[in-house]
Amino acid sequence: MPKLPSGHAKIAAHATTGSLHGTVRREDGFSALGMQVSIRNADGVVHEVLTAGKDGEFSDSSLKPGVYEVAASSSGAPQLNAVQVAVVAGHDAVASVLVQSSTPAAPEPAAAPKLDNGFMHRLGRAYVADWAGNGPGTETKEARRGYPAPLASPPYPASDWPIGGTPTIGVPDGQTYPLMEALNKNKSRSKIYGWLEVGANGSSNNKTNAGKGIASNFPSAYDEYANTVQLDQAALYFEKLPNTAQTDHVEIGYRLTLLYGVDYRFTTAKGMLSQQLLLKNNQYGFDPVMDYVDIYVPHVGKGMDIRIGRYISLPDIEAQLAPNNYTYSHSILYTFDCYTQTGMNVTVKASDHWTVQAGISPGCDVMPWTTDAKLTGNFCATYTWSHGGDAVNTCANSINDGKYAYNNLSAFYETYYHRFSATWHTDTEFWYQYMREVPNMYWFNGTDPNTGIQYAPTAAHPWPEATFQRPGQGAVNLNFGAVCTDPRKPANLQPSRCLAPEYALVNYVEHNFWHNTASLNIRNEFMNDMKGQRTGTPAVFEEHMVGFDFWAGSTITFRPEVSYTHAFTRYGVSGLNIAPGASISNLETLAQEAATGQALTPNPLGLGKNQAITLSADLIWHF
Repeated sequence: MPKLPSGHAKIAAHATTGSLHGTVRREDGFSALGMQVSIRNADGVVHEVLTAGKDGEFSDSSLKPGVYEVAASSSGAPQLNAVQVAVVAGHDAVASVLVQSSTPAAPEPAAAPKLDNGFMHRLGRAYVADWAGNGPGTETKEARRGYPAPLASPPYPASDWPIGGTPTIGVPDGQTYPLMEALNKNKSRSKIYGWLEVGANGSSNNKTNAGKGIASNFPSAYDEYANTVQLDQAALYFEKLPNTAQTDHVEIGYRLTLLYGVDYRFTTAKGMLSQQLLLKNNQYGFDPVMDYVDIYVPHVGKGMDIRIGRYISLPDIEAQLAPNNYTYSHSILYTFDCYTQTGMNVTVKASDHWTVQAGISPGCDVMPWTTDAKLTGNFCATYTWSHGGDAVNTCANSINDGKYAYNNLSAFYETYYHRFSATWHTDTEFWYQYMREVPNMYWFNGTDPNTGIQYAPTAAHPWPEATFQRPGQGAVNLNFGAVCTDPRKPANLQPSRCLAPEYALVNYVEHNFWHNTASLNIRNEFMNDMKGQRTGTPAVFEEHMVGFDFWAGSTITFRPEVSYTHAFTRYGVSGLNIAPGASISNLETLAQEAATGQALTPNPLGLGKNQAITLSADLIWHF
């Protein structure tokens, strides 16, 4: 039977009662199955309530003649658009009810798409979440003890003022990594992580030859090779930090750090795969830069850590591993610092104000089984105040006789950290270093006029450190002697040894912006290498740098910078755009040849420069 428009009924002949049937339709298009249909008489009394069927159909076969109101309703769907229908005895009335809803019923939820759960897909989702600001968090059982963290990280390398030789006592490990998220959702305290760092620079220096070890941006580091693109660091960490926030039990942690790249030349210790550098002078190399165990004892002071193995030296604003540094390049001060020590260091957090450290090692950047090893002590103390906003670190990092040996520095440091506000802080470091009885470079570079070969070492005229002699090419020498006096003076006025001191001052001014996703870095420094023992050229160096750090989440760091370096050299030589020490070497050779009447040998490197501008940047991809 054809349906009539809403509000109308088709009359059919029957007996003393009539019937009614019809359909319910939802305006939103969803099924009306189960909706309640109420039929009311003219007095408003509900005659019957029916339930709509599969297609919204309903029917009542025994209605007294009269006018009825037909309406439909459901939870969340109000009674709207009720229709009136006249029921006549012996006839069948038809009603069509349209229901409008201000809150349409939600569609049945679609089945969630099945994600590919392979390792690479999990890793990719971890990066996407990190860049969107939804990276994973790690719940820690214990809260931080002591002062609140003074800094935001990112954009800074760490949230606490740097202190070497120990984990930060009182701070739980809440760090997460994309690789660990892909492996086990960052649920374990034993972690594997690392990064790849690629750097590039353009410089007014132009004499670089990385294959021959000519680093013409030197004494800048780690962008020492001018006008190049290079893999600075590929680092892999295996780590478990001891939980120093708890105060209940002794706990053991560990770290093994494997490093490959150009920067191995700064971390290498003599006796640990050092032939790559000292014998071959390779551009790229490998170094297990850290390999130690931490033993945390909570009941000494506010916590004590005992570190045993090979670790980064204790003081300094800067650090060897790329993400732990404010900038891509390093200050000149840091370039010639003590990098690693192998031994034992004890750190005690005596109070919220005081942290003290003491240790023993075979010296700076040497392994205990080498002939250059010397029993060396260190002692450092840090005083913190202003609720963590200020700190002073005083450190004697290597205490022994200071006599010349491979990187056997006697080194003393004073470092001050100050936070001006939530977005500004400054770090300042002063150091004084020296070696005693350092061989005069005059005798190392001299040529015997009778034989035409380099002078042989004697007790009176010793050579500086040289581990490998290449016939016709001289020695690979990365531990300079001293320019004890004017190299133009004759041999009878050249001492065999002398004291070689140097001192330096560096300051960083830091500003974080863009909601802790970027920072401004300003570095100014002064260094006086009085005898040239560290740089190879006796000179006063100044350096000024402005740079930025930009972060994508916590996993990508881009650090562009521009720097200006000026070397105020002695004796009319140059300090930049040369192989380290080359100007002095050639000047000495020329002076000696002139004194013997031999023809002067032309300087194959030119005279170098004393000023340089360098634009550099690196990109760090964390995993």
